[in-house]
Amino acid sequence: MKASTRSAAAGRARTRRTRTRTGAWVSRGRDPREPDGRDAPEAKERDARASHGRDARGSRGRDARGSRGRDARGSRGRDAPRRGRQLAYSELEPRSLDEFTRRRKARKLIAVLAHFLGRDGEGAQALAGLRVLDIGCSAGFICDELAAAGAEVTGVDIDSAGLRRARARFARRARFIQADGLALPLADGTVDVVVLNHIYEHVVDADVLLAEVRRVLARDGLAYLGLGNRLGIMEPHHGLPLLSWLPPGLADRYLRAAGRGEHYYERYRSRPGLRRMLARAGLRAWDYTVPVLLAPEAFHAEADLPPGGPARGLLRAVTAPGRLPAPARAWLARAALPLAPTYLWVATPGSRGPAGHTLPGGPQPVT
Repeated sequence: MKASTRSAAAGRARTRRTRTRTGAWVSRGRDPREPDGRDAPEAKERDARASHGRDARGSRGRDARGSRGRDARGSRGRDAPRRGRQLAYSELEPRSLDEFTRRRKARKLIAVLAHFLGRDGEGAQALAGLRVLDIGCSAGFICDELAAAGAEVTGVDIDSAGLRRARARFARRARFIQADGLALPLADGTVDVVVLNHIYEHVVDADVLLAEVRRVLARDGLAYLGLGNRLGIMEPHHGLPLLSWLPPGLADRYLRAAGRGEHYYERYRSRPGLRRMLARAGLRAWDYTVPVLLAPEAFHAEADLPPGGPARGLLRAVTAPGRLPAPARAWLARAALPLAPTYLWVATPGSRGPAGHTLPGGPQPVT
């Protein structure tokens, strides 16, 4: 082996160390933190390469999906426009800047994580001492709530406008990296908790994304997954019924006919598809959808119930403790899961299970 080759190999080996002597996270190849809080040029160059469809290889010499050479490009030539939307998503989707709603979602996901960890009685510091990664952090509201719960927080996004807002307000509470979720600049096994909340449907390859989540998770780590359902009746981004049920060409026509846009970029999966996606990534999941529905006050989820109409009445009949016996309420809620708009899952790379107190309907393994 040539000396230059040996030197390069040794350099790569050194950069794969999961921690520095002080316990800080490190990237695969460099520490992405800059003294002035801006992205290093290498990060921008890497993101640019990823955004043009090149493969997102993990640190073990193959791509993060384990497909041995397949890249993260889609099959219909639509990836470049989708990635362009992601680069400025906070400017195109005002709801991502709705601070009140984002903080409410953060309190819900923190309550779910605390229950799974058996820390549901620890109050404000439920995530103390944990390294938490928020993928798709946008303006940083959820990162701020995670930090308030005691976590050491890193937010990752490719939305530069959203990250500018996050750094302007929360740089002292969390660090923010502009990076592609399909090639996370973190070493293997360096994260205790990953938050992936309504992100998978926006990326070029959700299988690569979940493989990256699995790669950076510590052996006993866990991931909070807020997953939109393809078979949800009302599509959440455009407010059109059954839009996500349609194949791409028909969905585009439907969107244009309704005057809501030119192309439908989101790619949802049904419950079986989501289950297969996690299995390919080597993750097991526990479903918190029903427990949160049956005990919304325990998870700060009261506002997630529909505001009115028949759906509100049906959900009230299911969730109100005095109207139906608890087993009947749990059975009805589970029967409706195939059409649930969102699933709340906690995934782990091992056999770990929920450690919190008993809940109505209890978290169930996703099988």
